[in-house]
This record gives sequence, structure tokens and C-alpha cells, in this order.
Amino acid sequence: MANNAGGAAVDGNAGEAGRNYGTPQYRFYVLNALLVVYILNFVDRGLLAVAAAPIKADLGIDDTGFGLLTGFGFAMLYTLAGIPIARLAERKNRVIIIAVSVAFWSLMTAMCGLAMDVTIFGFVIGGFWLLLLFRIGVGLGEAGCTPPANSLLADYYAPQNRSSALGYYAMGVTLGSMLASLIGGPVTDAFGWRAAFFILGQPGIAIGAVLWLTIKEPPRGYTDPPDAPRPEKADFGAAMKELLAKPSYWTMTAGATVAAFCGYGISSFLTLYVVRSFELTTGQAAVYFNAPAALASAIGTFALGWLATRLQKKNAAAIAWLAAGGLALSVPFYLVAFTTEIAWLCVLALSLGGFIKYGYLAAQYTIGQGVVSTRVRATATAILLFVVNLLGYGLGPLFAGVVSDFWFTRMRGAADLGFAVDRAACDAAQTAANAARLAGETANGAPDALYDFCVEANAASTEYSMVTIALIYVVAAGFFVLCARKLKQDLVA
Repeated sequence: MANNAGGAAVDGNAGEAGRNYGTPQYRFYVLNALLVVYILNFVDRGLLAVAAAPIKADLGIDDTGFGLLTGFGFAMLYTLAGIPIARLAERKNRVIIIAVSVAFWSLMTAMCGLAMDVTIFGFVIGGFWLLLLFRIGVGLGEAGCTPPANSLLADYYAPQNRSSALGYYAMGVTLGSMLASLIGGPVTDAFGWRAAFFILGQPGIAIGAVLWLTIKEPPRGYTDPPDAPRPEKADFGAAMKELLAKPSYWTMTAGATVAAFCGYGISSFLTLYVVRSFELTTGQAAVYFNAPAALASAIGTFALGWLATRLQKKNAAAIAWLAAGGLALSVPFYLVAFTTEIAWLCVLALSLGGFIKYGYLAAQYTIGQGVVSTRVRATATAILLFVVNLLGYGLGPLFAGVVSDFWFTRMRGAADLGFAVDRAACDAAQTAANAARLAGETANGAPDALYDFCVEANAASTEYSMVTIALIYVVAAGFFVLCARKLKQDLVA
């Protein structure tokens, strides 16, 4: 039978509030295995943004089209499938659901490398539409990751240990983005963006099998305190009734959604911003800018969960207050990052902003698990992710693209160039010039009027978009403040 390995021994040293499941060593293995899966989740999700410049140049799409491809194209099926899969996870084996999901989304990621114009029965299907189709497949697979994984961790770790465990798990968001940059960027420079999808999509298929064979499904509600309510089952109506009675859950969800709107908008266009503003290749932007910022963000995510665990005895709402402060304080750093012309200062500001901000991820999962009863945990996470991804991930990159194209169009009209030029032509010209510099060559001699315009308009329009989005983080901070005011009375454990 699958997933019957290790973990039968029980560690009851968690204290009177509840006990952990499994030995410390086995829990650590499970936590790290789920972290690896979550990292793969964001490697496969973030690779599209890392390889943005050559993809856009190859497929001939503007920033709005790329925002649709990056955000809504992924989020549509991800959100629609999330709640049914979570409801399944309330009743069925969560480990099997995760294992099958990671294998499927990894296969779809590899298939993204096949996106190109093809003719079927005389009809030409564009590469953009095939890539959109495969990204929808990635979204469907990834919908089966986070809700059951959060539910599993809540049954492995007692309430007083959960913030640290979920904060550690939440590092997968930023570590995945970092690895997508460190691996995907150089591979794209060396072999092209299609090879990057082939290479990064394959490991997850094997990891899904390992997960299935080595992780044990714990008893539901095992780590809850002895006096915690233990309903036998909760249908969707009962689950919603319980959630609607928790105002802190909904203000947290609103804050996380706005933060995701900003975060996904920025991350989807960060490589493009660096390529356009500092005239670097995809690999250079990914390694020198994205990776350090993602590493700092991962450390910050874990740090907030760790700090909240130590403060929660004095203030049960500490994790919400820390998330609010981090989101608000990140704004000045992002404004510096997106307005400076100094490369090292941009990297430093991006890293500090990410370190301070991304702790809200630990907060959203900890609060989402902490205010509901055992049988509703996966559903609570799924509803959170439904809203966060539909509105945050679905609309954030699209908004970033629309704002960027708006300013590009205005600059094109003001320039009175005397010849036709669009975003795709500018991306192709700038990508070719950056690649030539990497190879030590000179592209077309001295820059012509088209190239001069493209460098200026590409950089400025993306800068305006990033600055606009960064300012909206203040709204996210406000929602977490509202959450903190009600959180203590809503906590179940």
C-alpha cells in the first residue's frame, strides 16, 4: 500500500495544548518533502516570468497579452479546481492527491516547451494559444498542492509549533522563484526558453512517486488539543457557515489577495523590468537580480513565522501585526528599486523589500488553519487560495501589463517617430541587442532611432507599472491590521 513508510511512532512532547504526530526526525522529513513540492510548484509557475523576454519576442505578444498568459491563464483553472480538490482532501488520502498533482503539473510544464505555431487539419494554431493551454494544465495540477499540504502539516504539528512549520513551508514560494531564476535564466540564455521548460518540468514526475511511497497519512485532528471540537464531517454549507463566523479569516484573505495582486504583478514583470532598464539578458537578470531578492524573501518568510511563534504567547495576533508592518514597510524599498538607475541599489532594495514583505505568506496559512476546526482546514485553505489566485494572481499580472502598455502607447504617440512600431518589435530588437552583447558582438552597429525609442519606452513604461503596483501594498497592510484586531477571539487552538 502507498505511503506507509515511517512516522508510526508518536512524539507527545508538544505540551498540554496538543501533541505532534510522528518522531521529530520523520516530521522534519515530511516538512522538507512538502517544501520541495512547494518549491517545484513555484519553479514551474515562475519560469514563464523568468523567460519573459525571449518568449514575448518569439511569440510576438505585448505586455497585456503576457499578463493574461502569466496570470489569468494560469489562475482560471487553478481557482476553479481548488475547492473541489480540497473537498476531496477532507475525505480522501491527501498524500496521494499531492503526489498525482505534482506529477501532472510537471508534465504540463515540460509540454510548455512545445508551444509553437502548428497546423492541424488546415487550421493554424498559434504558439500563444498552445502555451496558454499548457499553462492552464499547470494550474489544474497545482490546485492539488497547497490545500492538502496545509491540512497535512496541521495534523503533523501541534498548534504551538504550526507557525514555524507553515512559515518554513511557505518559503517554497520564494525559493521556487529563486531556483527558477538560477536555473531557468542561464538555461534560457544558453539553450533557449523551450529547453528551460523541458529541463525544469521533468523532476516533479519522479518526486511525485517518492512522495507517494514515503509519506504517511496522519489521523485527522491528531494534533489538536483534547478539548477541541471534532465534528465527524462538514459539508460545504457547514464549512462556509463556520468561515462566515470568523471575520479575521476574511480580512486576512482580503489582505493576502491585495498582497498577491501586487506580488504577482511585480514578479511576473521583474525580469522584463531588469532586462529593459539595465539592458541585460534573461539569464543575467535572473541570476543577479531575481535570485538574491528571492533568497532574501525566503529568509524573511521563515523569520516571521519563527518570530510569531515566540511572540504568540504574549499576543495571539502577533503574526497578523507582523504581516501588516512588513507589507507597509516594504513600499519605500520597492519605490527605490524601481526608480534607481544604479544596479546594485536596485538589487539591495528588492532584497530588503522582499525580506520585510513576504512574511505575510506565513501569516495567511497560519491564520487560515488556526481559526477553523479540523474538518474544514483544507476547505479554508482552498477558499483562501480561490480568492487570492482568482483576483490576486489572475488580475495582478494583467493589470501590470495593461498599465505598462498604456504608458508605452502614450510614449509612442508623443515620440512622433514617423514609422510603425509596437511592443513586440521593441522586445525583439532589445532582446537581440542584449544577446549580442552577451556574445561579445555588436548588433547592427550604432543604435538606430527604433532601438533608441525601444530602450527608453520599454524601461519607462515598465517602471511606471511597477511603481503603481508597489504603492498598493499599503492597502494590503490595512487589511492585516483589521485581521489582527479580531484574530484572538476567532482562534480555535
